[in-house]
Amino acid sequence: MNTIPFERPNGPLIELKNVSKVYGAGSAATHALRGIDLAIGRGEFVAVMGPSGSGKSTCMNILGCLDTPTSGTYVFQGVDVCSLSRNQRALLRRHALGFVFQGFNLLNRTSALENVELPLIYRGAPAGERRARARQALAAVGLSGWESHTPGELSGGQQQRVAIARAIVTDPAVLFADEPTGNLDSAMSHEIMALLAALNDEQGITIIMVTHEREMARFARRTVNFRDGRIDSAHHSQEMAE
Repeated sequence: MNTIPFERPNGPLIELKNVSKVYGAGSAATHALRGIDLAIGRGEFVAVMGPSGSGKSTCMNILGCLDTPTSGTYVFQGVDVCSLSRNQRALLRRHALGFVFQGFNLLNRTSALENVELPLIYRGAPAGERRARARQALAAVGLSGWESHTPGELSGGQQQRVAIARAIVTDPAVLFADEPTGNLDSAMSHEIMALLAALNDEQGITIIMVTHEREMARFARRTVNFRDGRIDSAHHSQEMAE
């Protein structure tokens, strides 16, 4: 089966139910997640925080279909992700998820436009469509006129904007951002966070972001804190500011 039978229920876009993740066995077993329950609705902007080893990265890997739970249920757009084959999970990543990383992960000798086109190449989109959509995505992140520049000709902030354009060019249901400001200075970090907040607010893109910086988390509408493999607390951005 090479398709995924997405449903569009009225419930959450994403739901984890009693999800646990164990690495190893016996005395060497590590419990990375311990019975996580988490629901994320369409159009949310959620920041995920927690100390090293808290389980936040494991949770993000499961949500991004890069890993699978040891037990529990992961439902995405009405589909039980745990019941999908490896190929179907790859299809889900390709067609429904976008990723932005701390290190940008751009091809160094390739132009901004060509970097943004890459996900559409994997989809088999025609060249004309790829180019038009890549230009539109670059415009959405404020990089019109920079299409022919390679990463070496761009600042760190501009490189991250290219990475964000690449992530949104496929119109994903969810954008995952893993420490998106980790390699940027304070001023550029605020610019990138303002861009993500605008994409969420104006285009309704659902964003799930891992960050260790509380100042950056304030741009999200909700923050979920992990500790020792469990969700320690969750609150909305207004509560963080008070």
